[in-house]
Order: sequence, then structure tokens, then C-alpha cells
Amino acid sequence: MAQLTDQFGRPLKREELKREVAGPTIGGVRSPIAGYPADGLTPARLAQILRNADQGEPLEYFELAEIIEERDLHYAGVLAQRKRAVSQIDITVEAASDSAEDVARADMIRTWLNRDELADEIFDMLDAIGKGISFTEIMWDVSEGQLWPSRLEWRDPRFFTFERGDLRTPQLRGGGDGHQPSGPLPGFKFIITQIKAKSGLPIRSGIARLASWAWMFKAFTQRDWAIFTQTYGQPVRVGKFHESATKEDKATLFRAVPNIAGDCAAIVPESMSIVFVESKNVTAGSDLYERRADWLDRQVSKAVLGQTNTTDAQAGGLGSGQADVHNEVRGDIEMADCKSLSAVINRDLVRPWIDLEFGPQKAYPRLIIARPKPEDIKQLVDSVAKLVPLGFKVQQSQIRDKLGLAEPDEGSDILAPERQEPLAAPAVPQPETPPQAE
Repeated sequence: MAQLTDQFGRPLKREELKREVAGPTIGGVRSPIAGYPADGLTPARLAQILRNADQGEPLEYFELAEIIEERDLHYAGVLAQRKRAVSQIDITVEAASDSAEDVARADMIRTWLNRDELADEIFDMLDAIGKGISFTEIMWDVSEGQLWPSRLEWRDPRFFTFERGDLRTPQLRGGGDGHQPSGPLPGFKFIITQIKAKSGLPIRSGIARLASWAWMFKAFTQRDWAIFTQTYGQPVRVGKFHESATKEDKATLFRAVPNIAGDCAAIVPESMSIVFVESKNVTAGSDLYERRADWLDRQVSKAVLGQTNTTDAQAGGLGSGQADVHNEVRGDIEMADCKSLSAVINRDLVRPWIDLEFGPQKAYPRLIIARPKPEDIKQLVDSVAKLVPLGFKVQQSQIRDKLGLAEPDEGSDILAPERQEPLAAPAVPQPETPPQAE
């Protein structure tokens, strides 16, 4: 049999299929403890992080993308909304042909898809929407003498880098044991997902790269807003004392003025007083910070979802024709994500699995992630029932896929049309005998 190779031309090594390859290591370069490059982030520092990623060192960029998703509630919400929209869609499988072998292979994949963990695994693969790329290690089970993907394990993108020659081919930091130079990924072990927000290198095509600037500027705005609120949100306390007040009286008043806001109580001599002076333009100044933060959130919504109406309440938006247009834009993005993810799983899991089990094939089953289009199943069945007796040829596998039905197992009870008793031949009328003359 010819040597099997993956999408990067790397040959299959069966012994590597049986072990965990890209897990964290103790004392190696793949540490589970991450850095925090977002602390004290400045425009110059952010530009340096992005420049390092462009030059083949994406570690701090991946750490920054993770932190933004943790600290920005709006970004985390819209990003999770986009991921869950795809991870909850039902998956179908099309057989390569109507032959018994191809139908059996498609049913094998359908059986594997019937797993409760699949939605979470797909959600993890869609981490590529934010970071531009995600890595999922296939954990193969060989206990029964055949290969079976027992689970799909998300791997921290910090554990990977790219070849300096093209900045596209991923490499594993620390090699197989985490203590060696970065090396190529073993063939048939990884699902490498890329969801592009823009064309270009994988490390530059993620939404986190676009959102990082908005997040930094919003962080500045929130910091200034907090300072403004703390400074002008409370009235200014002015203490007044009598001309005859002693130093001790003044010291008592001075202690009372700064503490009265927190303690809400103070004791001063009767001859003294405390006046609260409220600022008249606090609301106008506070609105400026809020409008800036909301504007940045709307830009992030446009980048992630392609619209703002379903995430940011706008006057006259929801319930109007404009909302329908925005929902169509979201449908386009969802469809693109589904097609990209389907292609990745077919390339990195379905085809390698078939090759490992049955050898290279001319055609392979296809896994399809797509929201089902409204279809009148009754009309389809009625049309097929009328056309087939007229000689119209229909592939049985296509009808099964439409109805979501698998090939029946051998020996199972099968629905079949009832046997009808043959109709009795109609009685032939006998000619009447003419009466005889007497």
C-alpha cells in the first residue's frame, strides 16, 4: 500500500497515533501557566505584540486574545454567540455512492457523530474565529483492533508556532516531549481549523487582532470613567469654622470632612458646619465615556456578527425591515463558518479515518454542517412515489439523506408494503338461452 501522508505531505507514523502528543509538559516549553501581556497595555506595546506574531512568534498574541475574551464581556458574548450558532447545528453525512461499502462507511461516521461531547468539541474548534487558528488533537482508540476517534482534545494555541519559511505551516513547541526544538506535527493527529476574518496569514486573519485595538481603547475609557465617577460622583465637602476656632477645632473639622463620605457620620463643634457642593455637569461628562464605550462595542459587533441590531438595542431597529437585513448578514456568516468547518473536518478527520481503515479511496463520504432549509418532505415523497413507476431513476442514498434515515441493519425488521390478495376474476356473463317453440 502507498505511504499515507497528511495535508502537509507528512507521512503517517502509526505508533504516534496511540499516544498523546501536544499536552502540557512539566518543566518544558508547553506550560499550562500563561502570561498576562494585557496588564498595562499601551499602543506601542500592542503594536509590538502583533509585530512579533507576524514574524513567527505568536505566543503573546495568543495570550492577549485569551485575556481579551475573559475581560471584555461584550466581545465574549458576541463571539460565543457566533460559535454556538454553528456548534448546535445538526450534522449530516453523504455517502460516496450507493454501493454497500460506501453506505457502510457513511453509517460508521454517522454512528461516531452521535456523541454528547460533539457540540463542545466543535465549539472548541471554532476558537479559530477569534484567534485565526485552532488546534484539536485526535485521540485514537485502538483497543478493539481498529481505529476510532474516541475524543477530540482542544489544545492551547500557545503550544504551537509556525515555520519561519512560510509562516503558515504549524509546528509543535518542544517537539514530542516538550523539551526539544519546535518540530512538525505528526500526520493524522490534528484537526487544524482556520476561520478567516480577512485574507492573509493565519495569525493575521483572526477577529481578536481586530478587536484588540477596540478593547485597549475601551479599557482606557473605562479607567477614565471610573476616575471621573470617583472624583465627581460625590459632592465636594466644604468645612466652615468660626474665627475663634482653635487649632484643635480645625483639626477635628479637617478629619471629619474627608471621612464623612465613607463613614456617613461625623461629630463637629456646634460652631462649625459642613457644606456639600454638588457638580452640575456630572451627567454630561459621564455620558461622553458611555457613548465612547458603546461605540467601540458596536464596532466589535460588526466585526464578529456583521451587524449590531441583535446585540446592541438601537431605536427603530428590531422589529423592522432593517433587522431582517441584519439577520440575513448573520446567516451569511453562519453559512461561511459551517462550510469552512465542514471542509476542515472532512480533510483532517473523515478522509484520514477512511484511509487508515480502508486505504485510499477514489471518493469519500462527506460530512456536512448546514442549517436545514425548509423542505416539504411530504411533497418530496409523493413526487418520488409518482415518478418512480414512470421510470424516473432516484438514488436511494439521496432519499435516505433527505429523510435522515440510515441503511437498515442486516436481519432487522423492515417496513414493507402490505401484501394484497389477488383480485378475483370478474364473472363472465353467460348468453341467455332463447326459449324453444312449442
